[in-house]
Amino acid sequence: MAASGERERLRLFVALELPQDAREALAAWRTGVMSLFCELRPVADSALHVTLCFLGSLTASGVKEIADACGAALDGAPGPDLGLDAGLWLPPRRPRVVGVRLGDPSGALAQIQDSVSGALSDGGWYRPEKRPFLPHVTVARVPTRVRIRTAELPPLPQLTFNAPSVTLYRSRLQRSGARYEPLARIGLSRQGTAG
Repeated sequence: MAASGERERLRLFVALELPQDAREALAAWRTGVMSLFCELRPVADSALHVTLCFLGSLTASGVKEIADACGAALDGAPGPDLGLDAGLWLPPRRPRVVGVRLGDPSGALAQIQDSVSGALSDGGWYRPEKRPFLPHVTVARVPTRVRIRTAELPPLPQLTFNAPSVTLYRSRLQRSGARYEPLARIGLSRQGTAG
């Protein structure tokens, strides 16, 4: 008989970590956006990331296998050189979030997402989305029942950076917003050149 901890279900996702300078630049830009759109609810600075695969509710007993599959998929993968590209409302028509699209000139981030998606799909933990991967960071959310009148978002500062790792997270939903707990971290190689 399985232990009750093994039957426990966890809300899981896999994300690319951002370095401190990128999180600080995103937070500063978001502050300016929130001065224009006061209804927005900010994502905590420490929680800024790029979601690669949202797995949903899975049993706790599968966490090690999922982490191992991600590690094998990313073995030797370089940390992608990325840049801040443009602010965007998602979805565009009735937005629920404000995000920042990332520039991925080498395609390394898209390759990381494809590798992780393939490994998790092969393991039966993930069903790939039909829409193409959009490399972005959610910086603020539109509260439930709020309709926001969108406008052009301000330009972002020029910043390039190298992403250091991919993390398997547990998401705990709370009244104040989701809280993310890292369960496993996979380091990426330092072959990138951004600084």
